[in-house]
Amino acid sequence: MTTEQTPKDGTAMFPPHRPQGRPPWWPENELWPPRGPFPHYRWPHTRRRFFWRFGGFLAFTFLLLTGGCTLISLLAVAALRWLDLPEGALPILLTGVLVVGAAGLTLLGRALRGVAAPFGDLIEAAGRVEAGDYGARVPERGPREVRALARAFNAMSTRLQQIDRQRRDLLADVTHELRTPLTVIQGNLEGVLDAVYPADDGHIRPILEEARLLSRLLDDLQSLALVEAGALQLHREPTDLAVLADDALAPLRAPAEFTGVALRIDFARDLPLADVDAVRIREVFTNLLTNALRHSPRGGVIEVSAALEADGQWIAVSVSDVGDGIPAESLPHIFDRFQKSDRARGSGLGLAIAKKLVMAHGGEIVARSEGMPRQGTTITFTLPVATP
Repeated sequence: MTTEQTPKDGTAMFPPHRPQGRPPWWPENELWPPRGPFPHYRWPHTRRRFFWRFGGFLAFTFLLLTGGCTLISLLAVAALRWLDLPEGALPILLTGVLVVGAAGLTLLGRALRGVAAPFGDLIEAAGRVEAGDYGARVPERGPREVRALARAFNAMSTRLQQIDRQRRDLLADVTHELRTPLTVIQGNLEGVLDAVYPADDGHIRPILEEARLLSRLLDDLQSLALVEAGALQLHREPTDLAVLADDALAPLRAPAEFTGVALRIDFARDLPLADVDAVRIREVFTNLLTNALRHSPRGGVIEVSAALEADGQWIAVSVSDVGDGIPAESLPHIFDRFQKSDRARGSGLGLAIAKKLVMAHGGEIVARSEGMPRQGTTITFTLPVATP
């Protein structure tokens, strides 16, 4: 994993660039990939140079218009003599030329100022974003194209701010999730080493269980990172969903029997094959069934059903339980990362991963719950039908 480097003087460095070739827009006289401290000081100087250049452009325009007015005046005098007009018409003609030129220069200056000011805002805001202030925004003013540019910049800043907030939240959540099993492992090992606890099965097994929990957490984080980065490769093929559901239920039958929970499969007859990655959809089944088993009371029932939708292009799969259900205020957030109840023992990533995997197949996933005891929860997701 590549990380940004920071020199000893504390200035930020260019992050290592991953593409191999020089982009076509990169200056020929500058090193690629960039190295060394990033020049924060360039932003104020860039803005100042921009306005100096803009002022020079206005001065050039003024000289151009003045010369043009002078030339027009000379031509007007020549035309006056050639057409043998009265001499009193000459001052009127020259005044008209000067008024038109001044009005044109004024309008041009106002138009250019209306373009220059928004660009100045963009230069300043870009410097703030580069320095880490993702809350920088620019007012949407000026011509239509400039307003569109400002709107795109604000959207980019908003997206960067959201990504940065998600990164911070994820770091805090991961730290919280890792602390509990590490504390249990450390406490038990220290107790065994100090002869406070005997090295028996009762004290070694919790250490093993916490180590397995850490391993599952890391696997879930890796899967989630691959899906969110768009780097997950799906190996689709025509697949029998009933077989996948049965494979996912197999390792859960023993713990379900121990807790007195019945497992059922109810798939429609002549259900067509689905165009899916079998490994990833089996993971979806496993996550949903594990979550349902975790919240099912003794004597409860977990049912997996599937049927072809009316359009014939999608298969709707449902996983239902008869647990306590999900409160209405928590229902919109059950697919968020690390979202779980206080009594849940998992990592809180199973439903988030299931949603990402279903969406990667082009499907949708929704949850329904009355939030009442013994009413349970039903999670339904759709998968595409395999074409013949």
